This record gives sequence, C-alpha cells and structure tokens, in this order.
Amino acid sequence: MYFAALLARTEDGWEASDTELDNVETLTDLVDLAREAAIDDDTVVAFIEQEDAWFGVIRVDGEEDPRVFLSHAAAAAKSSYGAMLTDELLGRDEDDMTDLDSLDLDGTEDGEPESDANDDDIHHNHPNDSTVSGADTLLPPAGPLGDAGLLADLGVGERDLLALDGDALATIADALGCTEVLEAVR
Repeated sequence: MYFAALLARTEDGWEASDTELDNVETLTDLVDLAREAAIDDDTVVAFIEQEDAWFGVIRVDGEEDPRVFLSHAAAAAKSSYGAMLTDELLGRDEDDMTDLDSLDLDGTEDGEPESDANDDDIHHNHPNDSTVSGADTLLPPAGPLGDAGLLADLGVGERDLLALDGDALATIADALGCTEVLEAVR
C-alpha cells in the first residue's frame, strides 16, 4: 500500500494534499501534479511511501528540474512507483528494461550458472561508479539513491535524510514544520 502526499510551500507555511497516483506513469506526470499544487511557483515536496519498505521524496522548485531521493532503491524498484523513480535516477530507457527482463532475480542471465563468489567479491552497484559495466549498471543499489541534499535548505540535511527509517515522512514533516498538515491528509 502506498501513501503519497504533496506539500506546497506558501507564505503562511505548508499546504498538504493527498495525492492520487492512479494516473501517474512517469516522473513527468508526478512533477506536473506537483507544479499544479504549487503556489506562485514556490517549492512543492512530494512524498511517496510504501509500507515502511522505502520512501521517496521529490522536490519541485518552479520550472527547475525535479530533485529525487529514494531511501532504498532496490526495494523501491520492486514496486511500480518506486521502479518509475529508480528508472529515472539510473537513466534507464525502454531498451534497458528489455535487457533486464532476461535476467533472473539473482542478476544472472537465464540459464547462466550462478557464480560461487563470496560477499567480498560482490560488486555493489552505484550509478556513479565507472567500474561497473554491462547490465550491472542497470541494477539499483541496495540503499539510498538520488539527491540526499534536496531538503538541506528546508532543515533536513543529507546526513539526517540518509539516517531515516521507519516513519521517515513524519520526521521530515516535523523538520519542515508541517506535521499537522501532513497528518491531516494521512
């Protein structure tokens, strides 16, 4: 089950609205919803959470490119909205998705034997790691992905955002000073 909300900054604080994701198929669709909720092109923060498995924060400031953070990319990639955000952050396109379809869940190609590599030999993927090649670059990391500093000027620093788990959205809302308006739409 997903929870999604938009927080639009106003002169008087934050306004929250429950967000229905039924018509959201791309990050562009989500950004369009955020821009519609904006007051005078001010900041809008979109939250998506899936039952404490992962959360995503999307920040839209006027017409600037959106900034996106996922708490756990590998977990998010297993769900439709999380996969949408993960694909965007990793720069995946339709052709990349075809390549992934031929992989088993363990990351090996169909029919390929699994290696006997121990945990020390496993290369953890990161989109900025230039040593990763081939299909490995398409696999999301088992951890955070995106712009962890997207809320720093609003009171949630990079280190704080990376340390969040559990009910992260309540902690973020508390730091932004909008706990009551977020809880009103929960």
